[in-house]
Amino acid sequence: MSWKWEYAFGAEESARTAPAEFLAAVACKADELVRAAEALHVHGRAHEGVDPKGGDVNVSGGMFRYQVVVRSERVYIVQITYLGF
Repeated sequence: MSWKWEYAFGAEESARTAPAEFLAAVACKADELVRAAEALHVHGRAHEGVDPKGGDVNVSGGMFRYQVVVRSERVYIVQITYLGF
């Protein structure tokens, strides 16, 4: 298994109505988060303990909230907010 990101919960539904350029900015930052998590947690499947705290990321047009689940080798986008600026 390799590290990936995906939408979770209501973020997937919100992504269906968000503009393409905003979603491209979210995808770009999510890819960066995946690379960072993969570098930090080289043996993700063998991880024991608490997952790291997620966070908020500002992108052009809004923001998103993410959570890293190390044993699943995933970065989940749990909320996106398009503000239109």
